Amino acid sequence: MKRFVKQGFVSGLALSAALIAGAAWAKDDITIAMQLEPPHLDPTSAAAQAIDSVVYVNIFEGLTRFMGDGSIVPALAESWEISEDGTVYTFKLHEGVTFHDGSAMDAEDVKFSLDRARAEDSANAQKALFAGIDSVDVVDPLTVKVTLTEPNGNFLFNMAWGDAVIVAPESIENIKTAPVGTGPYTFGEWVQGDKIVLNRNTGYWGDQPALAQATFKFISDPTAAFAAMMAEDVDVFTGFPAPENLPQFEADPRFQVLVGSTEGETILSTNNKQAPFDNVKVRQAMAHAIDRQAIIDGAMFGYGTPIGTHFAPHNPAYVDLTGNSAYDPDKAKALLAEAGLPDGFETTLHLPPPSYARRGGEIIAAQLAEVGIKAEIINVEWAQWLETVFKGKNFGLTIVSHTEPMDIGIYARPEYYFQYDNPAFQELMTTLNSTTDPDKRTELMQQAQRIISEDYVNGYLFQLAALSVAKAGVQGLWANAPTAATDLSAISWSE
Repeated sequence: MKRFVKQGFVSGLALSAALIAGAAWAKDDITIAMQLEPPHLDPTSAAAQAIDSVVYVNIFEGLTRFMGDGSIVPALAESWEISEDGTVYTFKLHEGVTFHDGSAMDAEDVKFSLDRARAEDSANAQKALFAGIDSVDVVDPLTVKVTLTEPNGNFLFNMAWGDAVIVAPESIENIKTAPVGTGPYTFGEWVQGDKIVLNRNTGYWGDQPALAQATFKFISDPTAAFAAMMAEDVDVFTGFPAPENLPQFEADPRFQVLVGSTEGETILSTNNKQAPFDNVKVRQAMAHAIDRQAIIDGAMFGYGTPIGTHFAPHNPAYVDLTGNSAYDPDKAKALLAEAGLPDGFETTLHLPPPSYARRGGEIIAAQLAEVGIKAEIINVEWAQWLETVFKGKNFGLTIVSHTEPMDIGIYARPEYYFQYDNPAFQELMTTLNSTTDPDKRTELMQQAQRIISEDYVNGYLFQLAALSVAKAGVQGLWANAPTAATDLSAISWSE
């Protein structure tokens, strides 16, 4: 960004003094702590939200992007036109955009990225986002035309996901460990088990960010997280894993506490193809065996909103269906008896590292045991969870927050890790995707919520709260989390 300075006379001595004084307060680096370390840094080939938390809109950009308030705005696409029948999107790209290696970003890269994401052998965790694309055509270096098989009211929303960022063909070989994007920050270094460093991209096509460098530190233990913040070893802790300590930070003028909403539906994910979970009465019994508020109070110290379906309560289309699975242990036991399991059964409960899972899992295991369901707790690291549960589907139960925005469509994917196969629901999602009328879309989304709630596909626990602790001088942090992201371009230090 060019800066113009009014001409005038300043002595060398005065200028030097000004620079020295400015250096005393113009802090331009930041250390941000997270609980989970990414398994790698390619957002287009994994489901781990920790990847997007580091790279989304920092290293990688898409045609569109999410803002902190949840709105969708242009990113690499300067503008677009939509055909009258809603099936053709013609994107005009920003001129002068380069990848971090200095190569130009153009329509060929967009075509490569979208074709790669929707390819038969694609490793994209959200491949369904691209299923409706019929073709991607390069009109000229700055214009790309995307033709859909049918209208999709969610298409611009889908293009804002981290799974839809634009990548360069020549960067794919090393994208997981040395990512090359178009964003305002370049990859610096990764010290496994410790930190990732990003540096300001001085050749960025947009406005230069205030921060010259950002370091992401990984601190998995809640006690260590509290100690690191109190010692001011880190400047920000996003997704703070020890909510019981938040009142202490709120009372300390050195810090600020941000409490917002996320898109994270925290659920007791259930393997719907594994007996006895293939019996809806068993799934319903589990739902009635769970006391949501006890989990919220015990694991999250009151932070979280109970849910009865896979949909964010802050969404205008949300339906409160918590009554479908009200806590009722006697009803749970009766349902197990009806299912032919009067003495209960044994299963596994895989728990990834986040506090909501490890702490919540202990509570849920105790609640299930009260009705005769003995859940063996298996603590796993995130990479193990992705391999065993998400990819291998080798589990009975697990606890995880699905932080992708408005992702109820995953229930239309029988191959998804909880393996729910309902043709009627799949048809409903197809109709929703091709519907553009807002009122009709709301009606369809509410139908979808009711179906999965009444099928007890998973145990719906609570909407994860966005809990962050930061030093008082940090400004521009997202309070809410419409997607997994730490938008560095919005962050600065107050003077």
